Amino acid sequence: MRKAVKQVRRGFSMVELLIALAITSTLLTATMAALDASFKGYKATSEGASTHVVSRIVMQRLTSMIRTGDSFGPYPVNPILTPNIESTWIEFVSFRDPSSGEERVTRLERRDGDDENGPYELWYVVTTYIDGAYESEIEAPLLVGLNEVRFDLEYDVGPRLKRATIDLVIQPNDLQDAGIAGKIDTPTIRLVASAAPRLDGN
Repeated sequence: MRKAVKQVRRGFSMVELLIALAITSTLLTATMAALDASFKGYKATSEGASTHVVSRIVMQRLTSMIRTGDSFGPYPVNPILTPNIESTWIEFVSFRDPSSGEERVTRLERRDGDDENGPYELWYVVTTYIDGAYESEIEAPLLVGLNEVRFDLEYDVGPRLKRATIDLVIQPNDLQDAGIAGKIDTPTIRLVASAAPRLDGN
C-alpha cells in the first residue's frame, strides 16, 4: 500500500505581507489624490459657471434700470470742467406718477462685507416718496463676494447723464463650504457694461 503524503500548505511570509500592504497603500493614496483633484476641478468650474450666470443676470437688470431711469446722482460739481465721476453708488428716479405724487428713488450702492477692505456687497435700495415726503424703503443684496464695485458716470451740461459704466469684479464662492481639503483658488470674474438713459430731464 502506498503511504499517503501529507501536503503542507505554505502561508505568506512577513516580507510578502509588507510588500502587499505597501502596494495597496500606494494605490489608495493615488486614488485619493486623483479624487481630490477631480473634486477641486469640478468645484472651481461650478463656482465660476454659477456665479457668472447670476452676475450676468444682475448686470442686465442694472443696465435696464439705468436706461429707464431719470434724475441721476451723484452730480458733478462742474459738468463742464469735470464731466466724469467715479463712484461706489448711483441713484435715480425709477418711477414717477404726477397724478398721485408718488416717486420712487432707486439706489445701487457698494457696502462693506465682513471687512471694509472687501469683499463687498452690491445692494439695491428703493425709497418711496409721496408728494416729496418719505413713505417707505425696501432694500436687498444683489451680489455678494465682490472685489470691486465702481460706477463711472459721464455727464453733460444740465447736469444730464450721458452714460453710466458699471464695473464689477466678482469672486466666485457658491460652493465655499463644500471642500475635501484646503482652499481652492478660482479666478475672478470681471463684468463691465455701459448704458445710456433713454429719458431726458436729469
